[in-house]
Amino acid sequence: METTLRGVGVSHGVAIGEVRHMGTAVLEPPAKQIPAEEAEREQGRARKAVEAVAADLMARGNLAGGEAQAVLEAQAMMAQDPELMADVDRRIAVGSTAERAVYDAFAAYRELLANAGEYLAGRVADLDDVRNRIVARLLGVPMPGVPDSDQPYVLVARDLAPADTALLDPTLVLGFVTEEGGPTSHSAILARALGVPAVVALPGAGELAEGTVVAVDGSTGEIFVDPSEERKQQMEAAAAERKAALAASTGPGATADGHKVPLLANIGGPADVPAAVEAGAEGVGLFRTEFLFLDDNKKAPSEEKQVEAYRQVLEAFPESRVVVRVLDAGADKPLDFLTPADEPNPALGVRGLRTLLDHPEVLRTQLTALAKAAEGLPVHLEVMAPMVADRTDAKAFADACRAAGVQAKFGAMVEIPSAALRARSVLQEVEFLSLGTNDLAQYTFAADRQVGAVSRLQDPWQPALLDLVALSAEAARAEGKSCGVCGEAASDPLLACVLTGLGVTSLSMGAASIPYVRATLAKYTLAQCERAAAAARAADTAEEARAAAQAVLSGE
Repeated sequence: METTLRGVGVSHGVAIGEVRHMGTAVLEPPAKQIPAEEAEREQGRARKAVEAVAADLMARGNLAGGEAQAVLEAQAMMAQDPELMADVDRRIAVGSTAERAVYDAFAAYRELLANAGEYLAGRVADLDDVRNRIVARLLGVPMPGVPDSDQPYVLVARDLAPADTALLDPTLVLGFVTEEGGPTSHSAILARALGVPAVVALPGAGELAEGTVVAVDGSTGEIFVDPSEERKQQMEAAAAERKAALAASTGPGATADGHKVPLLANIGGPADVPAAVEAGAEGVGLFRTEFLFLDDNKKAPSEEKQVEAYRQVLEAFPESRVVVRVLDAGADKPLDFLTPADEPNPALGVRGLRTLLDHPEVLRTQLTALAKAAEGLPVHLEVMAPMVADRTDAKAFADACRAAGVQAKFGAMVEIPSAALRARSVLQEVEFLSLGTNDLAQYTFAADRQVGAVSRLQDPWQPALLDLVALSAEAARAEGKSCGVCGEAASDPLLACVLTGLGVTSLSMGAASIPYVRATLAKYTLAQCERAAAAARAADTAEEARAAAQAVLSGE
């Protein structure tokens, strides 16, 4: 008999297939003592296993490219953390086997993270995956991960490690469902990049029996268990209708009455450019430059290396807008040569622009490289700073850009509520705003974007978040400047209409979402979008806001 479950839909599309569960974590190794003379050999085994796992994660990242590469390279650095390895060596020296020492050292570090505030607690799933891979290699057992199957299936897991999500085969994995995660978790972002339907934060997902047929709607977050034939036909027909609408929708983003809304792509490096071009992106609204700095955690990349990478992207978008975010280091993206190791709460410490202002030579080199990369190219380069808190921050960034000779517009990311509340002040120093809705939600609601337990507060439909978007857009309009959204909120087609109604002037998202947003925007007039936005802001919860906007746009 058909039953319905509801999670959070994070990647559009419909998947109908049998459930297959993610391979379970490795078993806890036995706690047995080794003779002192074996300690050196066990330490060598542990180091080799760590190096092999780090190399495997880097290789997976290179294969996957884009968003996934940055995430996996961060995991590889986690595996090689010198403090963790020193703890492993100490435990082996007093009698632990290599596998038990790794297990216990990671458990101790895990507890520190779990108790260090919600932001760092969000790294626990990544840490567990690294531990499981090292222990599996030492025990000589299969790695935990995606099940082997020659038939397409719906993957179900407690959560998906980036190493697994990055290399999912979309011809076999029809869609996936997780118990944990949120709309801006690594799994959700990578699912959208892959174009795989996905639902996260579904309580009890792990209890779905292996082989059960489920129908997954990645747009609504609904899961139909043992769906009827009628339900399957309805969902397949709806999916076909959506595909037809996508195919029919081409050209620049605009509402039904011709109000232009440029649709831009979020990219993590040159590897993401082809998909963005194929999707019809009108430029790049967020070029994350972290990928260059993760190759070597000990020092910044050379100016020459940066020039080469930036130019590859700039050349791909002639006569188009390319918005580059300077290095956003700190918190969940630590770099040994930049970020303090002893901050009690890195999410609220020295990260983003604060880090760069503390290391002006790193910012100067990056800005100089961008200036050189753009020389002679017919591209509209724009450069923005992450984590701008106020006018003082904005001025410091604009001054650094001018000093480096950057011929571009300078902008500020609105990720801290203070920047939204004082947007007109910030705009006295810069020429545009770009709303990073993921971090803006995190800091508005004190809710870590990686923690499933607080995912309702990470929902970009939260009316308080919409209020901050409206404040920023109103300030930009009053100053005659632009205000885009480059957070994951822009990838939700319905929310894209609301953001347009709030006065946002461009939308940037993962390439796979562009056709969905373009087709949906083209169905409604600007006036309808404005009415939907007003209805959403009048609501008290995210669910009510979404329903109110939907009712306005559907004419109910």
